[in-house]
Amino acid sequence: MKDLARALGVTSIRVVETIPGKTCMGLELPNARREMIRLSEVVNAADFQSHGSHLVLAMGKDITGNPVVTDLARAPHLLVAGTTGSGKSVAVNAMILSMLYKATPDDVRMIMIDPKMLELSVYEGIPHLLAPVVTDMKQAAHALNWCVGEMEKRYRLMSALGVRNLAGYNQKIRAAEQAGRKVPNPFSLTPDAPEPLSTLPLIVVVIDELADLMMVAGKKIEELIARLAQKARAAGIHLILATQRPSVDVITGLIKANIPTRVAFQVSSKIDSRTILDQMGAESLLGQGDMLFLPPGTGYPQRVHGAFVADEEVHRVVEHWKQFGEPEYDEAILAGDPGEAAASGDLFGGDSGDAEADPLYDEAAAFVLNTRRASISSVQRQLRIGYNRAARLIEQMEAAGLVSPMGRNGQREVLAPGGGE
Repeated sequence: MKDLARALGVTSIRVVETIPGKTCMGLELPNARREMIRLSEVVNAADFQSHGSHLVLAMGKDITGNPVVTDLARAPHLLVAGTTGSGKSVAVNAMILSMLYKATPDDVRMIMIDPKMLELSVYEGIPHLLAPVVTDMKQAAHALNWCVGEMEKRYRLMSALGVRNLAGYNQKIRAAEQAGRKVPNPFSLTPDAPEPLSTLPLIVVVIDELADLMMVAGKKIEELIARLAQKARAAGIHLILATQRPSVDVITGLIKANIPTRVAFQVSSKIDSRTILDQMGAESLLGQGDMLFLPPGTGYPQRVHGAFVADEEVHRVVEHWKQFGEPEYDEAILAGDPGEAAASGDLFGGDSGDAEADPLYDEAAAFVLNTRRASISSVQRQLRIGYNRAARLIEQMEAAGLVSPMGRNGQREVLAPGGGE
C-alpha cells in the first residue's frame, strides 16, 4: 500500500475490504484539496432537521458528500478516541452543540467531566447542566456514583408504573396530566399524602479525557461506567466518552463490550486502531476531523469528514442559552452520599476505617485465596488501589486467619483453603 500511495503521490490509502451491496473491494484516496465542512451545513440538512430525537448528533459528511447524523438514544453510548490534534475535541463540541440545538433543559440535562479544565469549561452556566463542569477526579467519581443511583431510582419508578423505558414513563405522566389527574409517587416518604410524579429528562454524561479518570481511580470508574453502559439506556442516561490514549488499560474490554458505537480519529498505530474499532484502518486517516464512525448494529466503519465548529460559535450558542435563566444544580451530585464516603475516598488510596467494611475486601480475599499469593503488591496491582489500602486489606486477612503473619523472608502463607474462607 505504501508503494501504491507513493506512486499516486498521496499520503495514505485505506483499503475497504467489504463494501455492503457490492461484490468488490475498494481503495479510499484522499482528495488533493480538503473541503471545510461547517457544523451549520449538517445542522441545516433535512436528515438533521426532520429527526425527531432530542439526542441527534451531527457527525459530518461521508465520502459522497451526504450529511451523516446519528441518534445517541439508539447508540446508546459513544466512545471517541484519537491522538492529539486529530479533531476529537472539535467533534465532542459539535455533538454537544447538536443536542443544544434540538433540546431544551426540560428534555435533556448534562453532566460534563473535564479533567483538562479547558475543553468543556466554556459550557459553564448553560441551563442544561445538572452540576458545574467537573474538573476534580473525586467529584467525578461522585457524579458517576450519583448517575448509578439515579438509574436505579428510575428503574424502580418505571417498574412500579409498568413501563419499559423512560419514553413510556414520560408518556404516561403526560397522559395523566392531560386527563386532569396526577400520578402519585409510589415510593413517597409521606405515603398518606404522596407527591405527584413529574416527567424526567434524558441525562447525557460527557467525559472529555477518560485516561485521566482511569489513571486516578481505574477499577472503580471502570465498574461504574460498565454498570451505566449495561443498564442506563432504558433509564434515559447516555455516555459520551473521549480519550486521546486508546490503550487497553483505558479502553478496557469491559467498557468496549458495552459501548458498540465508536468513533476513531487518526491514531499512531494499527494496534491503537484495533483497540478502538477491533479492526485496522484508523492509522491511515488524515487527521483534522477525518474519522471512522462505527454505527450501532454494524461491523463496518463509515469514513466521515467531521463537522468543524469554531470556538466563537460555541461561545455564541452558550451565551444564547444563558439568556434563558440560571442552571438548577443538584448539589448531591458532586457532594457524594455520606454512606459512600469510605468507598469513594478509597478510590484514591485514601484512609478508611475498618478494612472489612471496605467494599473491596471480599474481592481481595477471593483473589488471595485463588492465587495463593498473599502479597501487598499483587493485591495492589489486581485491584488498582493504593499501597496503604492494600496493606490494610492483607492485615485484616491476617486477623481473620486467612493468611499467616509475615515470616522472616517477608512472605506470608495462605492458610485458608482455596475458593472460600
